Amino acid sequence: MTDHISKTYDQELDGLRRLVAEMGGLGERMLADATTALMREDAKRAQSVIATDPRLDDLQRKIEDNAVLMLMRRQPVANDLREVMASIRIANDLERIGDLAKNIAKRSLKMQGHMLSGSAMGGIEALSRLAQAQLKDVLDAYAQSNEKGAIDVWTRDGQIDALENALFRELLTYMMEDPRNITFCTHLLFCAKNIERLGDHTTNIAETVHYLVTGKSLPSDRPKGDSPSDVNS
Repeated sequence: MTDHISKTYDQELDGLRRLVAEMGGLGERMLADATTALMREDAKRAQSVIATDPRLDDLQRKIEDNAVLMLMRRQPVANDLREVMASIRIANDLERIGDLAKNIAKRSLKMQGHMLSGSAMGGIEALSRLAQAQLKDVLDAYAQSNEKGAIDVWTRDGQIDALENALFRELLTYMMEDPRNITFCTHLLFCAKNIERLGDHTTNIAETVHYLVTGKSLPSDRPKGDSPSDVNS
């Protein structure tokens, strides 16, 4: 980050980064806790995730408010303008990540006492771990202004899609084998789709970080895996 004549200006830019980092930390914890709540049928942890979401929303509003004030007062250009705009874009993606984690927590409450045996739950856990790793890596890339780290996350987007695709097919098999599994598997399909969408927002952040550091956009065609599911969360 460039040093400016006005120390207040630098402090304002640093403040935006700290708020984004705080949002990122909350988003990481919400996803991890939502997954744990699902795997362990932990209603208390699920409620904690749901209760955390308003705090994430408040941070997003604070980032947007501070960024707008900086745009009006400082009229930033070049790197500074990218810094301010990146904070708004990343905050928006992190808010959506929080919403998706909250959705998983809500689903876990509906699934209490109806856990499905077999590899399906392990598939959900593996999918979430992959998403958690990519979210952590992209937040590290943002904190370190690491272009290569952002590209690495961007190129790994297809891994989540491929795993969600495999899990979708497995859950369909469970439903066809025994109609009693339909309700539970439907909830699990929503959870898997939420995680896949969460991965998309992580990739959005990677694109924003790359633009922030280089001033250039990544290609519009992401490395995606085919997914047959299109359920709405």
